[in-house]
Amino acid sequence: MTGPPAPPRSSTGLDENLAAALSYVGGAVTGVLFLALEQRSAVVRFHARQSAITFLVLAVVYLLIHSLPVVGRFLAFFVLMGIIVLWVFLMVKAVRGQRYKLPYIGDWAEEKQ
Repeated sequence: MTGPPAPPRSSTGLDENLAAALSYVGGAVTGVLFLALEQRSAVVRFHARQSAITFLVLAVVYLLIHSLPVVGRFLAFFVLMGIIVLWVFLMVKAVRGQRYKLPYIGDWAEEKQ
């Protein structure tokens, strides 16, 4: 008698969904790292690419808003809270095996495969 099939593995040796979620953990840094390390899993490469693009863009937006005089720090706090919510959301989707595409960025990440 055989058990359930083994979950797909990435070329990193990790479970595909775990590797996809880990590509979001350190934002753009882990996105680029998993993009460089992953050789065969389209799922991991998609999430790594989406992570790298998303968090690089958000870092620039955050820094620009934070540099605004008077209201910059106040607005930057809310932007940062939104970034954290998005970060957790994307990790949960990835670990559950769901390929959630962000508007525009997700299309761009998918197109580059």
